[in-house]
Amino acid sequence: MEYNPDNAINALEYNSERPKLIIPEYGRHLQKLIEQAVELEDRDERNKAAKYIISVMGSLNPHLRDVPDFQHKLWDQIFIMSDFKLDVDSPYPIPSKEMLEQKPERLAYPQNFPKYRFYGNNITNMIEVANKWEDGELKTALIMVIANHMKKSYLSWNKDTVKDEVIFEHLLELSGGKINLLKTDEELSNSTDLMRVNKKNSNKTQYTSNSKQKGHRSNNSKNQNNKNRK
Repeated sequence: MEYNPDNAINALEYNSERPKLIIPEYGRHLQKLIEQAVELEDRDERNKAAKYIISVMGSLNPHLRDVPDFQHKLWDQIFIMSDFKLDVDSPYPIPSKEMLEQKPERLAYPQNFPKYRFYGNNITNMIEVANKWEDGELKTALIMVIANHMKKSYLSWNKDTVKDEVIFEHLLELSGGKINLLKTDEELSNSTDLMRVNKKNSNKTQYTSNSKQKGHRSNNSKNQNNKNRK
């Protein structure tokens, strides 16, 4: 038979014309094997074909062999790739299409519009804990820790200085009127000291980030030099 290039071109398959792969990582050949197994009329033959396909899928993912329920995941995937049309005896419960298509319940987002965002949710949680404690030295110490942390957070996101009265008013509001330091003689840490701590932490974070970048560039340079020597 004489070779006709036009026939060869017409026989080519393009991915855009092929059915979409359900799990692309396994490739089209495995997808076709599963489709052929679905069409087998004899149940014993389908079971043999399914076990063979599972072994092939496992060999394609040797790094996952130590993962718990590895075989269970493979069986789930073979049913998914068959569009749940494969009728075989599975050693695990067969998943349903409806179960996989179920959407998770929407999570409630805590505190959608906090009034003082710069304090963060942790401060709110700490204030709630303090409200539940009995009056005493421990509660007083916790309240001062909270107030100083609020002042440090305020200085991080706002001005270079803030009066203690402002922090006490915010604390009174956030605690629902239960923690009132406005009528006490308590004083918070100096704004300059708190700003120094903030700056120190900021520099430490920046130094760590820069060190990682320098180390990455240094390793790249060493690898390049080794290649050039070869």
